[in-house]
Amino acid sequence: MILYPNAKINIGLNVLNKRPDEFHNISSIFYPINLTDILEFMPSPNHHFEFSLTGITVEGNNNDNLCVRVYQLFREKYQIPELKIHLHKNIPVQAGLGGGSSDAAFLINGINTYFNLGLDNQELKTIALHFGSDCPFFIDDQPVLASGRGEVLEPFDLNLENYTIIIIKPDFAISTAEAYRTIISGNKLLTKDLFENFPMSKTAWIKNDFEDFAFKKFPKLKSIKETLLKKGAYYAQMTGSGSAIYGLFDKNFVVNTSDFPQAQVFVC
Repeated sequence: MILYPNAKINIGLNVLNKRPDEFHNISSIFYPINLTDILEFMPSPNHHFEFSLTGITVEGNNNDNLCVRVYQLFREKYQIPELKIHLHKNIPVQAGLGGGSSDAAFLINGINTYFNLGLDNQELKTIALHFGSDCPFFIDDQPVLASGRGEVLEPFDLNLENYTIIIIKPDFAISTAEAYRTIISGNKLLTKDLFENFPMSKTAWIKNDFEDFAFKKFPKLKSIKETLLKKGAYYAQMTGSGSAIYGLFDKNFVVNTSDFPQAQVFVC
C-alpha cells in the first residue's frame, strides 16, 4: 500500500495554560496542505520487519521513528505480520508542519484498512494520540478548530483552494520543548467569528504565541514573515512552534526563491 501523508499549517495558535500532565492547552486552526511524504508498506517477503528512510535527513535512530513505533503497537496488539516499510521524507522536520505525526496517522489508517481490523474513527484517533498531540487530526485530515492539547477537534469550514500557500523553511530548527518552556500562556480560545472572511479581514487578531520567542532568538524568521507580507501575502505566520513560515497569496502568485536565501521554499 502506498500512502501520501500530508503536512498541515496552524492558523492562529494560542497557548492557554499548562496542564497537570505537563502538556499545554492550546487553541488553533489545523489546516491540511498539499506537501506530502511518501509511505509504502507491505507484508515482509522474508518475514522480518524492515524499515528504510530516504529523502530529507531525519536525525536519530530509525527505531525511534513514529512509523516503527506504530508498527510495534499493531504487531503487539493486533498480531499483524512483519512489515516492510519505506518512508521518503519531503516534509521538513522540526518545522511545525506535523510531518512525523502525519506519517504515523496515515500508517495507522493504512494498517487498519489493509488488514481489515475494523477499528472505527474514534479508536483510530485514540491510538494516534499515543504518537503526538496533533496526530489524531490526520486521521480525518480535514480543517478543524483544535483545542485541548490538540486532540479536541471541531470541524471547521475553511477552504483555501483559491490561494497559493508559500512555505519558507530556513536552514535551522526550533526545539518544541524549548519553545514551550519559554511560552507565556494565558490567552483565550479562538472562536469561529474571528475567521469570518479569512484571510481577507480580521487577521490582526489571529496570532501565533510562539512567534515572540522564535523571532527574538532567530531574527531571520521575522524578516521572512515581513518579506512575505511585502510581496503581497494576505496573511503570514509561523506554523506550530516553527521554524517554517507560510504566506497566503493570490492563486497566480509566482514566488522568487532568491528572496529567501538559505531556506527551502515550498509551493502548495
